[in-house]
Amino acid sequence: MRRPRSRWAYAVPVVALAAGSLFGVSASTSQGSDLRPGTRDLVQVVQAGNRRVADQAAGVKGLQGEVDSLSKKDAPGSGKLASTQQQADGYAASAGLTSVTGQVVSVSLNDSKRDPSTLPDGANLDWLVVHQQDVQAVVNALWAGGATSMMLMDQRVISTSAVRCVGNTLLLQGRVYSPPFVIRAMGDPAKLRQALTDDPAVANYRAYVDAVGLGYDVKTETKATFPAYVGGTDLKFAKVKK
Repeated sequence: MRRPRSRWAYAVPVVALAAGSLFGVSASTSQGSDLRPGTRDLVQVVQAGNRRVADQAAGVKGLQGEVDSLSKKDAPGSGKLASTQQQADGYAASAGLTSVTGQVVSVSLNDSKRDPSTLPDGANLDWLVVHQQDVQAVVNALWAGGATSMMLMDQRVISTSAVRCVGNTLLLQGRVYSPPFVIRAMGDPAKLRQALTDDPAVANYRAYVDAVGLGYDVKTETKATFPAYVGGTDLKFAKVKK
């Protein structure tokens, strides 16, 4: 007499079929890649983000050039538009929207390489790094000294550009930078250097240069060209003074 089949005789093929289906779905979804990749190195993430922002900025610059070119083309009844465009072109240079060439004062700020164990009594690790207020102090001093245009690292900045630091890195217009931080200002070199000398906040930074070895280097370039500013120009938080 034939013995009845065990329930496992039916269950095992079903389980095998389900497992095979899952493997097939996983293979199709992964496309040969790991569905659970390891944590990416933070530096790689930042570098990838910087490249993406740089590519997008280049795209914006190209599109802006096309818009400007199309706006300047003659069209029926475009006399008023041409007049308005001419007026806008006159403001573009002072707004930082065109490339400029001239004499430049360059300021480099860098973290100290001093061994923390050799710090004097009462000092702390904050003394060894460049802070947001240090970068902002140099930027403000150069504007006050009559700078007509400015670069921070490899980006053109304008008077409304925000300078922000996260730890000892600089965040500027979607990109992240590590020290040394280089600020370049175009204008009269003598006046720009004097403004740095006279500014109290910059003087305070120089005191730490002497005390713990923070980096501070000022140079003059006889001729340099700054590209046009390509960031946003809309003011989100400004108010008209009544």
